[in-house]
Amino acid sequence: MDKLVNRGWLSCNDLLEAFRSKEARPYGAQKLLFSGVGTRDVYNIAAPFEDEGEMVLAGRVEDRDSEQSEIYFFAERGGNWVAREGAPVFRLQDPFFTRISGELVFGGVETFPHPEKAGKLSWRTVLYRGSCVADLKPFFSGPDQMKDLRLVEQQDGTIGVFTRPQGEKGGRGKIGYTQIDRLEDLSQEIINQAPLLEGQFSEEEWGGGNEIHLLTNGFLGVLGHIARFDEHGDRHYYPMIFVFDPATRTYSNLEIIAERGNFVDGPAKRPDLADVVFSGGLVRKADGTADLYAGTSDAEAQKVTISDPFSAFEKKVNK
Repeated sequence: MDKLVNRGWLSCNDLLEAFRSKEARPYGAQKLLFSGVGTRDVYNIAAPFEDEGEMVLAGRVEDRDSEQSEIYFFAERGGNWVAREGAPVFRLQDPFFTRISGELVFGGVETFPHPEKAGKLSWRTVLYRGSCVADLKPFFSGPDQMKDLRLVEQQDGTIGVFTRPQGEKGGRGKIGYTQIDRLEDLSQEIINQAPLLEGQFSEEEWGGGNEIHLLTNGFLGVLGHIARFDEHGDRHYYPMIFVFDPATRTYSNLEIIAERGNFVDGPAKRPDLADVVFSGGLVRKADGTADLYAGTSDAEAQKVTISDPFSAFEKKVNK
């Protein structure tokens, strides 16, 4: 199998310049419309998935002036996404999902008072599992101060685990990887010991994985984000991808796949969040395109169509 090539670290600005130089541009951006949650915003959505015979979408729901959020499940009705009657509501942020051994694994970010800093919040990733949304039960809490913990079932049945430590090991946030044989083997110790994928982010920038795709050749396609502060303290978040080979632990360079200007204009939660796109999920399609679902400016949910960023990597096959 061809080895994935990484040509070394590139900054947000370098990646953005490379993205803007491409001929193929994102198109067809549209805001998603929601009902059943009052006047609250819905953003940082996951991609739609099938549950008990219908497509559902999980989204972060909160007031514009608050970060006390809940995750709702929505079903599409006549072009609107309507809060699903009887579905569980979780006091979490930033939903995600995967399937492992046929079981739904769902997660989000739980916030709680910081144990050392008065008036500040800490966070952790929490995971649920079940046969369907209605059956979800908690089974794991990740390390404190870690978002973007993601799992994926691999071709050999093992489970890939992508981590994102911050602080002494990860700075503002870097991606790590390890693997386990079954969900029951997941532990905070295993997560904390996961080696970092070196050379992806500078110390001033950060990123994480949002959704993992198992490609036909066994590679793992990672949809994530890369972010930075500017000189005014404003945040800039960009959807990005890279591809990881679990057999060789090699990985491709990061590639930005969209920016805020590719989406419909709209409000921001705060002025410093105007240029934020938070990758939610990617629905790959047979025609070589993919729909990117994302949160924009921490205030709205949108989708846009792009060229499938993983298809070229699937052509690297066994020889």
